[in-house]
Amino acid sequence: MEALLSVLLVALVCGAPFWYPRWTLKRALARPLPPEALATLRRYVPVHDRMSPQLQQQLQRRVIQFLHQKKFVGCAGLEVTDEMRVAIAGQACLLLLNRSSDVYPALRAILLYPGAFAAPRQDVGPGGVVTPFKQTMLGESWQDGRVVLSWDDAARGALEWDGHNVVLHEFAHQLDSESGSTNGAPYLGSAASYRSWSEVLSRDYAHLRRAAWLGSQDSVLDHYGATSPAEFFAVATEAFYGKPWQLAARHPALYDELSKYYRVDPRTWLDAPPPEPEPQLEPAVFAMPAVPANRSFAWANW
Repeated sequence: MEALLSVLLVALVCGAPFWYPRWTLKRALARPLPPEALATLRRYVPVHDRMSPQLQQQLQRRVIQFLHQKKFVGCAGLEVTDEMRVAIAGQACLLLLNRSSDVYPALRAILLYPGAFAAPRQDVGPGGVVTPFKQTMLGESWQDGRVVLSWDDAARGALEWDGHNVVLHEFAHQLDSESGSTNGAPYLGSAASYRSWSEVLSRDYAHLRRAAWLGSQDSVLDHYGATSPAEFFAVATEAFYGKPWQLAARHPALYDELSKYYRVDPRTWLDAPPPEPEPQLEPAVFAMPAVPANRSFAWANW
């Protein structure tokens, strides 16, 4: 009997790292969001009340899991509050509706700064001369399990909901990286899906690069998306949730691809805006800038 008890005790101790997190998560999910947390969620995800009850419940459960599993760290003297946690979690989990995947399984921590922060960078000049400098950032997504955000900008993007949202942007990068590389081609499940994704996003990315090169304005997609395929996917995600009607009108095929990937139609959550006049591009002769040799264009591989 003592030997059996010893074996059971050893099994219990060795198995604790596996069963204990699942048990605590199950307990957390058994309780609804407290009223104050739900009020915060509704404020910082203004489309919440326009969703179906089923999607609202999905989002709230995802938020509970996010809050249970992810660590928030205040930087530069910021004291992280429950309001900040729920606001970030709500926006991040909006990208996970109707999906069977876990809640950002590779993500461990969210680092919050009070406002824009300076990130160290290196510029490689002629002859390989390396010059360190600092770049002002609103957010960053790292593949080591961390996302860095400016709270001021995270709050502004949520409260204004105008197609510029640093939380949606950085967490789109997190989804992108789940395929093994942050290159604008997240995990899509099939070769056919990648071929369609590549055709549509490559074309619209090229159009945005042309618009950025000419200096013309696109009322839907920010020119920052012309930086790389990864940034294009993140910028398109911002527009998909923040300006769905405009994106569907200007970029219907892109909207369709994003709708298939995210498995929602945000137009059902927002009223259609008044029609805008079509932008007129001045005829111009131009040459596209050369693509850097070290730039990875994953879409071209499909």
